[in-house]
Amino acid sequence: MQTVYLLVIGIAAGILSGMFGVGGGVIIVPALVLLFGMNQQSASATSLIALLLPVGLLGVFEYYRLGKISVDHLWLGLTIAVGLFAGAFFGAKIAIVMSSDMLRRAFAVFLVIVAIRLWL
Repeated sequence: MQTVYLLVIGIAAGILSGMFGVGGGVIIVPALVLLFGMNQQSASATSLIALLLPVGLLGVFEYYRLGKISVDHLWLGLTIAVGLFAGAFFGAKIAIVMSSDMLRRAFAVFLVIVAIRLWL
């Protein structure tokens, strides 16, 4: 049954990733913490494992096929990916030294700030 739940989490994250460009931090991490009882560090690391695979490849292909993104957009995304590569390393170093409770609360504050900014 755990496999079914993990697949559902992956499908939900994939759908939201394709729609809004989110998934790992907004869907996978909270689901792993709330449904599987993982601590925040383990959930973040597990989400990164899932994202290592080319999860967005088919979504990007579909947007490109329908003319919704151009080659310029691809280069922008790849440039962000370079920053993401380095940022994930430093983010992991920071998260590892924080307590799980502190990291979970910081994550919640981050989500509230993003929600408020998007709402206004």
